[in-house]
Amino acid sequence: QVHLVESGGGLVQPGGSLRLSCAASGIIFSLYRMDWYRQAPGKQRDLVAQITFSGRTRYVDSVKGRFTISRDNAKNTVYLQMNSLKFEDTAVYYCNAAHFNTGVNYWGNGTLVTVSS
Repeated sequence: QVHLVESGGGLVQPGGSLRLSCAASGIIFSLYRMDWYRQAPGKQRDLVAQITFSGRTRYVDSVKGRFTISRDNAKNTVYLQMNSLKFEDTAVYYCNAAHFNTGVNYWGNGTLVTVSS
């Protein structure tokens, strides 16, 4: 059974930092592209960052230079380092694992990030 468990969310002031983690089990982690999505209240779920099984990364323009995605295949974990947080980064953050070949994908349950003064 596949499980993706996000952690690290919380309340932070504007300009602050958080590091999200997503621990995977039940998959061969190194064969999966790992993505971070976010969903703000009343809005659709949008892609934030991706890291392929080979380590290539991609970011949405609004987080470039502030967020960094990374992965540790030995720990079956993907991270999202978020710096210089803004009010508009407030959302539930979800990780998604997508098999590099078949496209089969799985979702975590999300972790809430609230940026507020």
